[in-house]
Amino acid sequence: MLLLILKRLLWMIPTLFVVSMIVFTIIQLPPGDYLTSYIAALEQTGDSVSAEQAQALRLRFGVDEPKPMQYLHWAFGRRDAKTHAWSGGLIRGDLGMSFEWNRPVALLLKERIVVSLAIALVTLVLTWALAVPLGIYSAVKQYSPGDYALTFLGFLGLATPNFLLALVCMYLGYVWFGVTPGGIFSPAFQTAAWSWPRFADLLAHIWVPVVIVGVGNTAGLMRVLRGNLLDELRKQYVLTARAKGLARVPLLLKYPVRVALIPLVSTIGWVLPAIISGSTITEVVLGLPTTGPLLLQSLMNQDMYLAGGMLMIMSTLTVVGTLVSDILLLLLDPRIRMGSGEAV
Repeated sequence: MLLLILKRLLWMIPTLFVVSMIVFTIIQLPPGDYLTSYIAALEQTGDSVSAEQAQALRLRFGVDEPKPMQYLHWAFGRRDAKTHAWSGGLIRGDLGMSFEWNRPVALLLKERIVVSLAIALVTLVLTWALAVPLGIYSAVKQYSPGDYALTFLGFLGLATPNFLLALVCMYLGYVWFGVTPGGIFSPAFQTAAWSWPRFADLLAHIWVPVVIVGVGNTAGLMRVLRGNLLDELRKQYVLTARAKGLARVPLLLKYPVRVALIPLVSTIGWVLPAIISGSTITEVVLGLPTTGPLLLQSLMNQDMYLAGGMLMIMSTLTVVGTLVSDILLLLLDPRIRMGSGEAV
């Protein structure tokens, strides 16, 4: 297993290099650039920009450089002509400067990723804590009233748009609990320092996005687990074990459930990039200060370094998440074998 992990880690280097070129190409595909949109927006408000000012801005942002040179500067940094020292670049952890915000991309993400991470982790725990036992119950009690009820709720959760559920939860939260709709903090705690009252205010607000995002995820995982478990319960090894008198619960948890969880475990790796992308439409509706709306805004405004930096982080998290999923699958299912043919 250690050799497999080492090989995957080494393959991540050329993979991310190719991904960086693809990302840079994609963010350059739309016609124009951020500076053109910025000057047009200024002119719409009545402010005129002279040719000299426009040229100075283009030199400052480096948008007139050849595309290959822009990529090299973005990926590997710039070399100072006097000191010959290199600075910036993705390989040094520098994601560049945001044109729109005029701030480092890493700083912008640092401010928002904490909230995104909190929502993603709480949603993940809640989703699995509900989906696994409900999916097992629904499969074991097939065609029972409880199974029909869970099936109805599952289809309802899958069919309800998250943004519609967000509006309903915002209304109920304000009417029933007096919580200000939208955002993740009340107005009094928006810029306050961390304290127990501010933490309590966070807990009062975080349940809204967690419930909204978790409803659809829970319904989907529950339905997948139910279908997989029903297939396993009908297999010969389960029927033979039951005929030999093996207790139902130990048999269920040791073999069929373990196999039925494999497709779900394989998707755990998607949780990491979802921290950045999130449920963007829902987050926009709720007005959450997370990374999803920031990514959408950067793509709409052609803020290429902000968009490119966030896409590269998502790509990195996808590769790492896939590795984590593969490791968990190796631990969960001993039938998965490596190239040597030996069971892990």
